[in-house]
Amino acid sequence: MNQFAVRVEGLKKSFGSTQALDGVDLGIPTGTVLGLLGPNGAGKTTMVRVLTTLLKPDAGRAWVAGHDVVVQPQAVRRSIGLSGQYAAVDENLTGIENLYMVGRLYGLSRAVARARAKELLERFRLTEAAERPSKTYSGGMRRRLDLAGALVAAPPVVVLDEPTTGLDPRGRLDTWSLISELVGDGTTVLLTTQYLEEADQLADNIVVIDRGRAIARGTSDELKAQIGGERLQVVVAHPDQVAIARSVLTDVGTGELLVDEHLRRVSVPVSGGTKALIEALRRFDAEGVEVLDVALQRPTLDDVFLTLTGHLAEETEQAEMKTEMAAS
Repeated sequence: MNQFAVRVEGLKKSFGSTQALDGVDLGIPTGTVLGLLGPNGAGKTTMVRVLTTLLKPDAGRAWVAGHDVVVQPQAVRRSIGLSGQYAAVDENLTGIENLYMVGRLYGLSRAVARARAKELLERFRLTEAAERPSKTYSGGMRRRLDLAGALVAAPPVVVLDEPTTGLDPRGRLDTWSLISELVGDGTTVLLTTQYLEEADQLADNIVVIDRGRAIARGTSDELKAQIGGERLQVVVAHPDQVAIARSVLTDVGTGELLVDEHLRRVSVPVSGGTKALIEALRRFDAEGVEVLDVALQRPTLDDVFLTLTGHLAEETEQAEMKTEMAAS
């Protein structure tokens, strides 16, 4: 178990008749990022709450930084930093006071807590607002302050539950950069996210959960490979060339054509994508077909969601949280 910073075995949790977690297993090797993906109500937030000792599981076991979340909750809390879906800051305290307070709660000395607070305010571009009450901050600023709070004690494991919700593009890129720095320094990160490109960018491994079960796992590329590889798409210049495009792509493709007569667009699944593309273009040239656009498209994580769960990822997990609140 030492090679894993986080380990989960057979975890179950229900709320009334709702099975939020139904025997989930996962492991996060030390110094890596695990992306936990799934639609609303899938169980992501329940998993986070169990791993951070906010909920006790009904069955199964989980360890964080070598500590059992049920048997050693205090040791787990000393080993983690948590940034939840919604910024948890004291609005009556200034930015630096918020971070200083967190540092002192973690047991840092006054001098170290203040120095750490200043360092993080600078990293999150909040130095100019450091002495202002956080109730005067914008939503994005409060979100950055909350993220900084999760890192005050430099914990070995950081749990980020949709960490860039509410951030502008610049703030999101800054956060991605910081997460990459943390992992480079050996920190282990559990990341739940509504932004699929975020998991693509940051996660070493991904677990997709739906209805409380892990239904797929692997790297981003491995998950995409599960749903059929690449598609070759062409747009031809003239309506009478669509039929030729259909014939050519039928020959080079490996599956069912998708044809839009109005847009003069034809696409088909292919294997050995580059070779299929070259062969199609060679045949179009021989047939005198004028191609306006051609693309070799890889599946996206949206495609993975749609194929594996039957529905796309939603924007938030409010549905899951409402279920928990109603059943509690």
